[in-house]
Amino acid sequence: MPEYFVYLIYRAGFALIGLLPLRVSFALGNGLGFCAWLVLGKYRRLGFRNIEIAFSREKSSQEMRHLVRRHFQRLGANLLSGLKLASMPLEKARANVRIENADAAHRELRSGRPIVFILSHIGNWELQAQMFPAVIGYVRNSTIYQPLKNRYIDKHVRSLRGRAGVELFDRNEGFQKAIELLRGGGAIGILADQHAGDQGLWVPFFGKLASTTSLPALLAKRTGAAVLGTAIYSESPGRWRMSFTDRIDAPGDSVEALTAKANDLIAAQTRRAPEDGFWLHNRWKTPRPNFLLARYKRGVYVPKNLPLQPFRILIRSSNWLGDAVMSVPAVRAIKKGRPDAHVTILAPEKIAPIWKLVSEVDEILSLPNKSLVSAIRLIGRQESFDVAILFPNSLRVALEVWRAPRKVGYRGHARGWLLSQIVREPRRPGPPEHHATRFLRIADDCGADVDLVRDAKQVLSETSHIQDQKLLGLCPGAEYGPAKRWLRERFAEAAVAVSAQSKVKWILLGVNNDESIGETIASALGENCVNRIGQTTLDQLIEELRRCRLLLTNDTGTMHLAALLGVPVVAVFGSTEPALTRPLGNGHIILRHHVECSPCFLRECPIDFRCMKAVSVQEVVDAVRSILR
Repeated sequence: MPEYFVYLIYRAGFALIGLLPLRVSFALGNGLGFCAWLVLGKYRRLGFRNIEIAFSREKSSQEMRHLVRRHFQRLGANLLSGLKLASMPLEKARANVRIENADAAHRELRSGRPIVFILSHIGNWELQAQMFPAVIGYVRNSTIYQPLKNRYIDKHVRSLRGRAGVELFDRNEGFQKAIELLRGGGAIGILADQHAGDQGLWVPFFGKLASTTSLPALLAKRTGAAVLGTAIYSESPGRWRMSFTDRIDAPGDSVEALTAKANDLIAAQTRRAPEDGFWLHNRWKTPRPNFLLARYKRGVYVPKNLPLQPFRILIRSSNWLGDAVMSVPAVRAIKKGRPDAHVTILAPEKIAPIWKLVSEVDEILSLPNKSLVSAIRLIGRQESFDVAILFPNSLRVALEVWRAPRKVGYRGHARGWLLSQIVREPRRPGPPEHHATRFLRIADDCGADVDLVRDAKQVLSETSHIQDQKLLGLCPGAEYGPAKRWLRERFAEAAVAVSAQSKVKWILLGVNNDESIGETIASALGENCVNRIGQTTLDQLIEELRRCRLLLTNDTGTMHLAALLGVPVVAVFGSTEPALTRPLGNGHIILRHHVECSPCFLRECPIDFRCMKAVSVQEVVDAVRSILR
């Protein structure tokens, strides 16, 4: 009953507009469009966003705002005029339309070649169904349509579109009838300017990737049809111009190339009269959840040498050095997820330098302090982002990026209400998974082409440049707490033993809190040691590690940094679990003896430190020497 009631209102409005002169309908629609521009803020913003994507390099903000208003007015005028024209006799309606370049269509049809027409919502597009039979009525004319939700209104609209002789094919019934019509030499028009969802091919439109129907190209390739375009532009109140384009397809065009050409055609038509374009449709919609396009059925096609407008991704880095390094495979997968990806990393100032080592990162934003307000202001000064991906689980980082239109991450600590895409935890408990896998699951949820097992074990960097180096790194501390630190005396004893057997020199690395440990080891090594503990910035630590043949360490952030640089690691584990945080890549050696209380993940051992004491000096010496060999 509500459906039929809506239909009655529609028919009453249709009848009322039918009583008005055409120019009055145009003027009334123009005024109603202006009122809609005033009150429909959501659509006004959508129109501005779309026009900004298309014309930001050509028009000022003021010009684009004016264009939005003119578009609302022109859209209203054309919609009401279209209803009026539908109520008029065909010949009277057609008398208000001037035809331009129809010879382009006649040449193809009279040579026996069928035509696929690229249609778009430009100007008074409903006039297309009334005009095609008048121009090319000597062949069968058809169009493929999507039924309206209201079946009564749908039946009436189909009768209006078909009254001039255009055959209507329901796209839900397949395309065999359309193929048969084309093979018989007919012509078919297909609206090709709307977001095609998950079934579309991602090709550029105004230089920005958009999901686009490949149906026109598929039909043309299947039947040998020529591909042309038409548009109906507004010339003056109550007067329009139907313009045909020349053929856009060429021998050998793939479906992908032809779909890209169709978008270029619609963009060129829109540029001729931007206010006649249809800007109130979310043409560049970000798909949910797979906004990374690597797994889409029809894929992505970008013509050679065509610059793309970037899809701007903000990734909030982890706050800890080791966690940040373990998230590198996920960042690389995200970057590879779509060719227009522009990746910006937001990271605390103390660890930001490590992201310079990752070529897939386009930009780094450094957080100078812990102020939430400062973080929000920093992000607000940047060009707007399409999506924000949050690696940490805290509520704080979700608040930092609250302005982003889409925020992706694990539910975390009471922040689910702030996220627009929540990454699900594994449903079934299983063996411990590496932290890198946890980050990769975020990339996978966004649509990246991810193998959780393979990518979590990837080699982060090459190691060939360090094979002949004689400097060995030693990081005896651990910022998390003493439970992660092997005994300082054993570090010293192992380092002395290695130096006695090989012509190597040690460099001690660590933070200020490790200075006493460093003094003990440096005293034992004497001239075979350079003590840099507490003396390096992160940038300097990176340069020192680059000089090392290997790194002997506890489970620390420096361990992960060495792995990122391609430096082999000998790591002593005790209170933590290698399955969760072992260094990524190959060539590393993990030394750990599983005792009944490990892993405990405590900062300090409450009993006798048995896990670390179980690792002997000789084991460490043998591991270091095996890498040196």
